[in-house]
Amino acid sequence: ASPPPAASQAAKLRDPMPTDPHIYVDADACPVKPEAVKVAERHGLAVTFVANAWLQLPRAPRVRMQVVTGAFDAADDWIVEQVVAADVVVTADIPLASRCLKKGARVLGPAGKPFTEDNIGNALATRELMSDLRAYGVGGGPPPFGPRDRSRFLEALELAVREARRQRAGGVAAPVIPPAMAP
Repeated sequence: ASPPPAASQAAKLRDPMPTDPHIYVDADACPVKPEAVKVAERHGLAVTFVANAWLQLPRAPRVRMQVVTGAFDAADDWIVEQVVAADVVVTADIPLASRCLKKGARVLGPAGKPFTEDNIGNALATRELMSDLRAYGVGGGPPPFGPRDRSRFLEALELAVREARRQRAGGVAAPVIPPAMAP
């Protein structure tokens, strides 16, 4: 006999690896919110924007806003608690990217650069170096965000979602680096 409907619903909620990947966006200061929604909608995926305060978001059926209050890294901690292997995370926060990679997620920066196990160590070291240089008054922030960055992001998110879907379907897919980001 099949389990009662309530039991099967509970089993779905406990399933750590649902069929479709979920997209999580570290939404504070994220310049690609509409693009993330566009790709999520194209693939019928849920996307959760996580921030310390409510933000205006594009409206779509699978879009959710998660406001997390508390400690400085509360939004990051919430994302790490939710994410499972083959989910996709969008963040410019390199330490958050590292934490999500350790859980098996695919991680992209807002300019479309994928964070991988192969490049996260260098990204963390560069972040630390730049922080030290800024403390001495040398250097500045990232370059201005432009239309090419949006285009690279759309391409990279599309690839990340396809790869995550393949991984969830049973075949482990290696991360794909979009041609524009290849060394």
